[in-house]
Amino acid sequence: MAVVMLVFAVMTVTKSINLTRLDRLQQANALLGQELEIARGQLTELQDTLTTLTSRDREVRLLAGLEPLDADVQLAGIGGPVGEWSERDSLLAEGDAGRQALDLRLDLDGLIRRASLLAGSYSEAAESLNAHIDRLARTPSIMPTQGFLSSRFARARIHPIYHEARPHPGIDISAPMGTPVLASAGGTVTHVGTAIGYGKMVTLDHGYGLVTRYAHLSKILVREGQRVGRGDEIALVGNTGIVTAPHLHYEVIAGGKHQDPLSYIFPDTIVD
Repeated sequence: MAVVMLVFAVMTVTKSINLTRLDRLQQANALLGQELEIARGQLTELQDTLTTLTSRDREVRLLAGLEPLDADVQLAGIGGPVGEWSERDSLLAEGDAGRQALDLRLDLDGLIRRASLLAGSYSEAAESLNAHIDRLARTPSIMPTQGFLSSRFARARIHPIYHEARPHPGIDISAPMGTPVLASAGGTVTHVGTAIGYGKMVTLDHGYGLVTRYAHLSKILVREGQRVGRGDEIALVGNTGIVTAPHLHYEVIAGGKHQDPLSYIFPDTIVD
């Protein structure tokens, strides 16, 4: 009888212990389910954010002069990884909570790939935008002095002193002696000095194959190697060289060829 009572007591205690463990497991599963629901909500918010960023990325790439990301490339960041995971079967064996965790893992991996794709796209767009901004800053775009146009760019014109047909590789802007001469774009001073026919002259290299020259100056205010920005005062109008009256001779050279400087006078809204 004592043995029976002992066995019954042991079974009762074991059952109580098992019930306690079961209760704890149920509580743990309930807590895990709540955490998974919270994580699912946060994941949905992240998906919405990435969708918005994807739309913005398209706009930024267009501004940067880049083609939008291909739709197939974007889809590469959606969905879970293919193949076997060491923990996959273990998660599936955990029932509903395990399956939820597995789905969450799949979606999270997809979001990570999409985020990585967008990060690379934004980096590419930023580099392109910076290049565009730098090029605009270095593109001649303003009249280099105040005055009136007295002679246009021409492949050939009758020279006012030699009275024979000669090319005029720039424009002449008549202005009073001492009128400020401005850099038409950012660049580096590559030449300061005098040249036959040009008198005192300044040459700026703007990069991207763009060069500007300013001639017949009365005074030069910059030195070789100096960096200047658009609108910086670099010289004063004069009448040095072969001239009949004070004026600025202004040239724009692109890719080694003289261009009509009037083609490089842009509205402020484009360059600023």
